[in-house]
Amino acid sequence: PLMKKPELADVAKELFGRIERETNYLVDFDETGNIGKRYRRQDEAGTPFCFTVDFDTLANGTVTVRDRDTTDQIRIGADEVIGFLREHVG
Repeated sequence: PLMKKPELADVAKELFGRIERETNYLVDFDETGNIGKRYRRQDEAGTPFCFTVDFDTLANGTVTVRDRDTTDQIRIGADEVIGFLREHVG
C-alpha cells in the first residue's frame, strides 16, 4: 500500500494473496517506511516489479506498476496483475 492505512492495506493484502495463490513467484508485502524507501529496498533485493495500491485503486481498481530497471511507472487494472507478471516475468 502507498500508506499504512487499513483501507489500502486490505486491498494490497488481497492482491498479494492472489499473486501468491495464482503464481509460483516469490512475492513480498511491505508497508514499512515511505514508498521511496520501499522501492529502494526492493531494487536492492532484485524485485523486477512493484505494485502499489493507493487511493486511485479504491476509486477505479487500478494499481501502479514500477519497473526496477527503468523506474518507469504505469497504471494497470488490479485484475490484470497476474497476466502482467506472466507476460513480463515468464
